[in-house]
Amino acid sequence: MQNQLLTTKQAAQILGVSVAFLERDRWAGARVPFIKVGSRAVRYRHSDLLAYIESCTHYSTNQY
Repeated sequence: MQNQLLTTKQAAQILGVSVAFLERDRWAGARVPFIKVGSRAVRYRHSDLLAYIESCTHYSTNQY
């Protein structure tokens, strides 16, 4: 599943966010990496989602 391409809905479920959050994120500068397939389709790599989650992990409030 690591290299499987996921839809926005599937990615939102993995991240625990709404589809609208991911759509706004793409529009505003994409903190969550995505792949544009063709002229309209957007996909996410499972491994990119896991890396994004890891990058958001903090162990103390003084880390951010």
